Amino acid sequence: MLTPVPLLIVPLAIYNIITFLMPGIAWSTVLTTISMLSGAEWAISMAEAFIALSLFFLFFEILKATRITHRSIIDHMLSMLVFVIAITEFLLVRQAGNSVFAILLCIMLLDVIAGFSVSVRVAQRDFSVEPRE
Repeated sequence: MLTPVPLLIVPLAIYNIITFLMPGIAWSTVLTTISMLSGAEWAISMAEAFIALSLFFLFFEILKATRITHRSIIDHMLSMLVFVIAITEFLLVRQAGNSVFAILLCIMLLDVIAGFSVSVRVAQRDFSVEPRE
């Protein structure tokens, strides 16, 4: 189930599919409205649903970082590559220059930082060095 392929490539692909193949759709489009017990109406936009989906994938990416295998290094490198591709797209492609894509970039950056941090922390548990006296 958990492969060395970065899972955050899925939200990046979904973003690009929506943006380039369905150019008339706005990210502010309301997908659904939920009536709350308080009587308030909670309108969920496409942007909010997309960000929630991206956070769901981030959760599984962080779970993958807790594994210590030879594949985890490849996974970290590929996650960094996906982040670099996304930041390049953000800077160079007009359709990617919005807040939804910027939040996706923040999620990808968090994945890269958390992946390395969690891996280092897990490795420290397995390998400890006694201080010199």
